[in-house]
Amino acid sequence: MDAMTQTLTTPFGFSSTADEVLAGVDLTGARAVVTGASSGVGTETARALAAAGAAVVLAVRDREAGGRTAAGIAESTGNRDVRAAVLDLADLGSVRRFAEDWDGPLHILVNNAGIMALPELTRTPEGREMQFAVNVLGHYALTVGLHRALAAAGGARVVSLSSNAHLFGPPVFDDLDYRFRPYAPLPAYAESKTACVLLAVAVTRRWADDGVLANAVHPGAIATGLQRHTGGLRTPPERRKTPAQGAATSVLAAASPLLAGVGGRYFEDCAEAEVRREAPPLFGGGVAPFALDPANADRLWSLAAAMM
Repeated sequence: MDAMTQTLTTPFGFSSTADEVLAGVDLTGARAVVTGASSGVGTETARALAAAGAAVVLAVRDREAGGRTAAGIAESTGNRDVRAAVLDLADLGSVRRFAEDWDGPLHILVNNAGIMALPELTRTPEGREMQFAVNVLGHYALTVGLHRALAAAGGARVVSLSSNAHLFGPPVFDDLDYRFRPYAPLPAYAESKTACVLLAVAVTRRWADDGVLANAVHPGAIATGLQRHTGGLRTPPERRKTPAQGAATSVLAAASPLLAGVGGRYFEDCAEAEVRREAPPLFGGGVAPFALDPANADRLWSLAAAMM
C-alpha cells in the first residue's frame, strides 16, 4: 500500500451483517460465483448476494449438499437464479472444467473456500501441500481460468478470503511444498492466508486495465467447520462473529458501491486494515506489509503459474 494512500473506512463495523452492508444495493443482472458456499460464511455470502438480486453459483465439492443449500437460498430470498456446480479446488482438472463450462460475463468471484490447520502433512496428487493447494493454487487457477469472463463484465470484483492468521507467517517461497521444512499446521495455514492477500494484490496489478479489481478480506472468528482442527482457537466471546457478521466484509468487497474502484487492499470489520509493523497478540488485527508487497505478489503469481 502506498504510504500516502488514505485508509478506507465505511459506516459499517465489527457487528454489521451482510444484509446491512447490501441494504439498498441492487445486483439485478449481476452474476456471482462463491466457492465453498455450502456452509458457513460462504452460504451467508451467497445468500446475501442473491437477496440483492444477483444470479449466484455455489461452487462446491459436494453437489448434493450444494444443491440443498442453493434451494434453501432460493426459497428464503425468492431469487430462483441460484444453483450449485461442482468444484474441487484440490483437483486442478475440476477447476479447469468449471472455468471451461462458464459462459458469459462474471461480475463477482468470491474465493471463499478454504481448509485450516490440517494436523498432518497432506499432499495433492501433484505433490503440493494441501492447505496451500486448496486455499491458494486452486483459487489462482480458477481466477485465471475465469479471466475472460471477469473482463467481459466491465467492472468485475474478485474477493480473496484471508485471515488475521496471515500476520504470523509470510510464505517461504523457496519451500511452499514443505520438502525441506518440518510441517506445522498453523504456520502452513498462515502462509496460505498471506498468499491469499498477495493474490488479490497481483490480480489488481495485472487486470485493473481490464476492469477487474480484487481485494482480500478477513471475515473474523466464526465457529464453522473450518476450525474443526483447532477448536476455534478459544476465541474470546467478544471477538466472535455470526456467519451473517462474518460475511459482511466479503459482500462489502464484492458488491458495495463504497469500494468502487478500490483494489489490492485488505479489509476487516468492514474497513481497510491498518498496516502493522510487528505481530499482534493472538486475536489482534491489521495487515502485514509483506502481504501487500508488490514484489511478493509478483513472485507468488509466477510461482503459482509454474505450479499448475
